[in-house]
Amino acid sequence: MKLRLATRRSPLALFQAHYVQRRLEAQGCASELVLVETKGDRESDVSLATLGGEGVFVVEIQRALLEHRADVAVHSAKDLPSVTPEGLTLVSVPERLDAADVLVGRSLAGLGPGATVATGSPRRRALLLERRPDLQVVGLRGNMATRLGAAGKNGVDAVVAAMAALERLDQRELVSERLDPRWFIPQVGQGALALEARTDDAATCAVLIDLNDDAALRALIAERSFLEELGAGCSIPGGAHATVDGTELTIRGVMIAPDGSKSVRAALTGNDAAVLGRDLARLLRDDQNGGALLGWES
Repeated sequence: MKLRLATRRSPLALFQAHYVQRRLEAQGCASELVLVETKGDRESDVSLATLGGEGVFVVEIQRALLEHRADVAVHSAKDLPSVTPEGLTLVSVPERLDAADVLVGRSLAGLGPGATVATGSPRRRALLLERRPDLQVVGLRGNMATRLGAAGKNGVDAVVAAMAALERLDQRELVSERLDPRWFIPQVGQGALALEARTDDAATCAVLIDLNDDAALRALIAERSFLEELGAGCSIPGGAHATVDGTELTIRGVMIAPDGSKSVRAALTGNDAAVLGRDLARLLRDDQNGGALLGWES
C-alpha cells in the first residue's frame, strides 16, 4: 500500500508532510507527496480577510482527495473550516505541539510606546490591542521565512507567530516571548496537524488511525465544535484552546472586538468534547458583552 499525501508547497507544510511520511514509514506504509497550490498561496499579497478567510489554504487539497488524485490530506488544523466537506472525514490528529502564539523581535514589555507589530491575523491584532492599545499593528502575509524575517526591518519591531511553527522549523531561538494562551487565546486548531481521508476509503482510514493521539483529537473536536457553533458568518475575532487531563477536558474561549476595546472570555470543563465546545460558544455569544460584540444591542 502506497499512500498519496496532498500538501501545500510551503516549507512548513512540506516539513509537516515529511513528518507524516516518517510516521507512516515507521509502521511499514510507503507514501509520496502530491503538491497542491491553494488560493491562499497563489494570492499571498492579498489579506486573508479579503480572500474570504475560511478554507483558502485547504479547499484545493480537499478537492484532490475527492477527485482521487490523493489519498490523504495533510493540513495545519488551524486552516480547516469548521465543517468537513461531504465525502471526507477527519481521521487522525497526531501529537499536538505547543498551541501558544509568540512574539519574534521583542517581548511585549520590550516594545516601546507606539511600537509596530506585524500580523495578518485579526485575532492576534485584537488581543495585542486589548493589552497594548498604543501599539501600531500592521498587516503581514507570506510564508514563515518572510514573516519571521520582517522583525526588525522597515519599521517593524516584532511579529506574531505560532510557537508550533518555530518548533517544527527548529527556530525556537527566535522567540522573544511566549504569549500565555490563558489570555492570548490561540486560534482553533493551532499547533495541531489534521489528516483527512475519503469516508469510503476504509483501508487508508485504518492506517491513519495508528497515527492518532486521542488527547489531541479530543481537544481539536472541542475547539472545532466551538467554531462551528459560532458559525462561518461570525466576523468577530475569536479563539479557543482545549487541554486534556485524563478524561477531563477544559476549553477556554474568547470573542473580542477588532480594535481590542471590548471582549468576553469564559472556560468550561467536562468530558464530552463536542458538547463542551458548543456550550462555550453559546456562553460567549449569549453573554451581554458577547451580544454587544455581535451587534445585538437594542
